[in-house]
Amino acid sequence: MKPVDFELHRPATTGEAVALLAEHAPEAKVLAGGQSLLPLLNFRLARPEHLVDLGRIASLAELRRTRDALVVGAMVRQSRAERSPAVAADAPLLAAAFPHIAHPPVRNRGTVGGSLAHGDPAAELPAVARALDAVFVAAGPGGRREIAARDFFQANLMTALDAGELLVEIRFPRAAPGTGASFQEVARRNGDFALVGVAAQVTVRDGVIGDARVCVTGVGPTPYRAAAAEEALTGRAPTEARLAEAADALRAAIEPSGDLHATAGYRRDVAGTLAARAVAEAHRRATAAAPTRLDDGDVAGHPAR
Repeated sequence: MKPVDFELHRPATTGEAVALLAEHAPEAKVLAGGQSLLPLLNFRLARPEHLVDLGRIASLAELRRTRDALVVGAMVRQSRAERSPAVAADAPLLAAAFPHIAHPPVRNRGTVGGSLAHGDPAAELPAVARALDAVFVAAGPGGRREIAARDFFQANLMTALDAGELLVEIRFPRAAPGTGASFQEVARRNGDFALVGVAAQVTVRDGVIGDARVCVTGVGPTPYRAAAAEEALTGRAPTEARLAEAADALRAAIEPSGDLHATAGYRRDVAGTLAARAVAEAHRRATAAAPTRLDDGDVAGHPAR
């Protein structure tokens, strides 16, 4: 099938994009990579009269560091972020998640902000943002505002973005020395959405886990932050017994749904197993990590290619 007819707009600034959304509301949609929207258009499940393409807004494709955060523009292509030394050094969990997203052609077109704004609870990047307590910056008719990751994902495919707002950038806290990360998932086929996925990042201090972050995909309408598992790990060495305790704490806390792809019991059991594996691998990487020195050229805000 082919999409219904629509008018394509290609603004050059964020302000122009916000004005176009306001002018053509509620019949306008944002195009930010198109890896989720275009299939909906082709099947005519979405029928907007106007598409606002963000691809020409250079400021949305910047990748830069501040003192405390790695700032990723909403239009940074996933493949570019996947290869970025800055992402690997400052947000290792983000770097660990990218290879699990679909296939290289999808990551070449898909954007970091597009995936996050779509809000699919089975996707990888929402779990990463939730685990790292990322901050989302949105622009709308009333100006800009910040949204904490814990408040951003509200339900299946629903976020805190208001009508007429754009996601401008995402701020990921820079990882401390001694940090390692791992992303583990189970899917029916390579590149499919995961039945269950686990994002884990740990920071090792004085031989124990000083900070643990664990978030699970595919077990609820939003990414699930595994607070009980994190508590079981923090301040302790990740022995086999400690990892099993954390896995059991996660299994006891979640209430996944079953469907034609997997039962609720399968998802619960796999979530715990993947959490133990992810934390163990993150710890190995944390203890083996060497500091990475970056030149300014590694982080410059070049447009996505």
